[in-house]
Order: sequence, then C-alpha cells, then structure tokens
Amino acid sequence: MEGEAGSNPVTGATLIFWSVIAVTVVSAFFVVQSQKLLYSALALLFTFVGVAGLYVFMMADFIAAVQIVIYVGGILVLLIFGIMLTHRIADIRISHTSVQRGAGGTVVLFILAGLIYMISTSPWHLEDAPEPESTVDGIGRLLMIDYLLPFEVASVLLLAALIGAAMLSRKVR
Repeated sequence: MEGEAGSNPVTGATLIFWSVIAVTVVSAFFVVQSQKLLYSALALLFTFVGVAGLYVFMMADFIAAVQIVIYVGGILVLLIFGIMLTHRIADIRISHTSVQRGAGGTVVLFILAGLIYMISTSPWHLEDAPEPESTVDGIGRLLMIDYLLPFEVASVLLLAALIGAAMLSRKVR
C-alpha cells in the first residue's frame, strides 16, 4: 500500500536522519553516564548539535540556528571554559549512586513500551508536502515590527537580572 510506513525507500536523507538520531541519543547517554565532568560537557556538545540537526529535519531552521548559537556557542563554551579554568574541577569524578535506579528503569521501560506500541499501531499517512519557506524572515518581522516592545522589555528584564546576579555574587568586603 502506498503511503504506509515501511514503503519508503532508504535515501541519503533517511540515513543522515538516523545518524543524527544515533549521535544525539548516544551522546546524551554519555552525558548521563560519564564519570568525568569535562567528558560530560563534551558529550553535551554533540547532544546539542544533534538536537539542532533534528530541528533542521523538522524544517525549523531558525530554531536550529538559535540552538547552535545559544546552546553550543554560548552556554556550552562557557561551561567548558568554566570547567577548564576552575582549579582541579576537570578531575572531579561524578557519583552516580542512586537508590531509585530500579524504579526509574521500570518507568522508562513502560514509557518506551508505550511509545513503541503507539508508533507501531499508528496509521502513518505519508504525503509529499510542499517544502515550507524559511521561518527566519517571518520571525524577524514579528520580533522587529509586530512585537518590538515586548521583545525590548524582555531584553531589559534579562539585563536587569544579569546585573542583579552579578551584584549578588560579589563578595562583601
């Protein structure tokens, strides 16, 4: 039957999609399981890049660019610099002792079984949809024309929060 799951040929895009998913899931697993803080941060880099790749496959190019710029370019680089510049923090071993691993694993297995059941029993209607246009132009127009005042208020509020955090973190002499 045409249009059902499993009838699509394996293309290069399909292989790239599954590769991005594999990189994202494997690196997320290393983020959680790594004993070294620096290795967890480096694995988080690949997780963020993989998530950005998934946004590209969902035709959300603006969100993918924001993911790369903010999370990879800003937060993660700051985190890695913080780890590397802090004295002896790169050698700190993270403890993974939890008394609720069994209960958590059971819940995860139930959720995974439910997801697999839903995916395997859902009627998938695959159609050739027209490619959406770039979202950057529309989002830029909304931010800079239609919602300029709330955007500026939010930016001033974030700046005030940054200044307040810097003031609170200063040592009192």
